[in-house]
Amino acid sequence: MAKTELQQTKTKEQEPPLKGTLASVFFLGFFIILSWVSVYLLYLHRL
Repeated sequence: MAKTELQQTKTKEQEPPLKGTLASVFFLGFFIILSWVSVYLLYLHRL
């Protein structure tokens, strides 16, 4: 008969550092907000 082995769950998994991801998300969000504000101000200026 074949033996069944139980998989051991890792109690403390190593997660990669997410500081670069957070900085990228903030930078992208800032860029999107800045783009929207600049287009809106351009629209108001040309009315």
